[in-house]
Amino acid sequence: MTEMTKADLRKQARAKRRDFARNRGTALFPLDAASLRPLNEVLAPGHCLAGYVAMASEADPIDLLAQWHKRGQPLALPWIGQEAGPMLFRQWQPGNPLEMAEAGFAQPRSEAPLVVPDVLLIPLLGFDRAGNRLGQGAGYYDRALAQMPHARRIGLGWSFQEFADLPADPWDMPLDAILTEAEWITPPSSRITL
Repeated sequence: MTEMTKADLRKQARAKRRDFARNRGTALFPLDAASLRPLNEVLAPGHCLAGYVAMASEADPIDLLAQWHKRGQPLALPWIGQEAGPMLFRQWQPGNPLEMAEAGFAQPRSEAPLVVPDVLLIPLLGFDRAGNRLGQGAGYYDRALAQMPHARRIGLGWSFQEFADLPADPWDMPLDAILTEAEWITPPSSRITL
């Protein structure tokens, strides 16, 4: 039996995620107090939390970001000036206008101040309990995270997106935790201690 490539895994994961969102009727991530408790402990007051604007059927963190904004937490979103350029992060808060990146996702306007986030919520197609993440394949997050070694990396997704074992390349940046609607997962290599 041949081992599946990352491209095969991505195709399979996209189809499962799309079907899940269609059947559920929404991709909004739930605001469950018990599942959010670990994130509350990781995110110190004044630390910048970076989220993302969900594309297609990604777990949508917009309600999570709005909740932390109400608590006075600084927020940021990814920003790419030109396709294949580096991913940076710009200050953002709910209601701020967004623009479309050449890479096809909504991002803050270029005049929003640049920030370096302390904690990042990262979209994913799949994950495993070792902290490996299956992303879209463009490498934006891996390259950005390599430039921010202090930042805590939290994958945000649905429990069905878990794989037993994902292939990892040398440049893949492992997650410190994975937050799903069912549980908080801390991989053995995590830099987060609760």
